[in-house]
Amino acid sequence: MTEVLDEGPFFHGTKADLQVGDLLTAGFRSNYRPEVVMNHIYFTALPGGAGLAAELAAGEGEPRVYVVEPTGAFENDPNVTDKKFPGNPTRSYRSEEPLRIVGEMDDWPRQTPEDLQAWRDRLAAILESDRGEIIN
Repeated sequence: MTEVLDEGPFFHGTKADLQVGDLLTAGFRSNYRPEVVMNHIYFTALPGGAGLAAELAAGEGEPRVYVVEPTGAFENDPNVTDKKFPGNPTRSYRSEEPLRIVGEMDDWPRQTPEDLQAWRDRLAAILESDRGEIIN
């Protein structure tokens, strides 16, 4: 029996323009380390977390938050749970299996321009340090 990590609902933030029924898959470049091709697809049970990821995502499109369902097994995201937030209070997950889009949120919590710049600055400092390694 597989341990149920979270009942959801689950969300994924991106700038990609997608449709209900589309599958999100691993194998794309990291938003934070473009030289790294990701082995997992990441998601969260917190709309605000997905919204922040959408705002910080690479690309020129509009930030979007999709409601997703995992199509296979998933695990706690070790990039945040093991290093920064033991116990997974961020409710962040990853899977090697696709996520199916089942809807789109249009009322997710938005960051102010000042908060987004602070996040970008914080992320840049982390990536420049040894703490910026991605567990892939």
